[in-house]
Parts: sequence; C-alpha cells; structure tokens
Amino acid sequence: MDHMTKATVRDLRYNFPAIERRLRRGEEIEITKRGKPIGRLVGLTAEPRELPDFVARARRILGEKQVDAVELVRYGRGEL
Repeated sequence: MDHMTKATVRDLRYNFPAIERRLRRGEEIEITKRGKPIGRLVGLTAEPRELPDFVARARRILGEKQVDAVELVRYGRGEL
C-alpha cells in the first residue's frame, strides 16, 4: 500500500514551494481542510534530474592540467 502525503489548505497557502517540489517528483498529495480530505493533487511526471558534466567543464576550463579541488574552487572564485 502506497503512503500518500497529506497537506492542509494552509500548507498550500504558506508552503507551496515545498509541495510543488514533491509534485514535480511525481508524488500524490491529499489535501485536507479541518482534518477532512477535500481533494488530491497528482504530479504529472517525475522530472528527470540531469546533473552538469563537471569533468567536461573542468577540462574545458583547465585543459588536461591536473589540479586539486581547492585550486579548482579558487579558480572558480577568480582567485587564481
């Protein structure tokens, strides 16, 4: 049995960004008012999370030079 997340009308009003994140992950949320269910929000699809290719980015910036993480951060901050 799946556990459905519950949120109140007040949650929708004051904390919608958190609820929106859950919907974007594809979760289903039951909406309640005064403790009684009044509706259900269903996320359409879970958005695939694509991370940047950090290795390719570092190679594009630094070439094949071997650097440690501290140097890379300092370079990103403009300190080098």
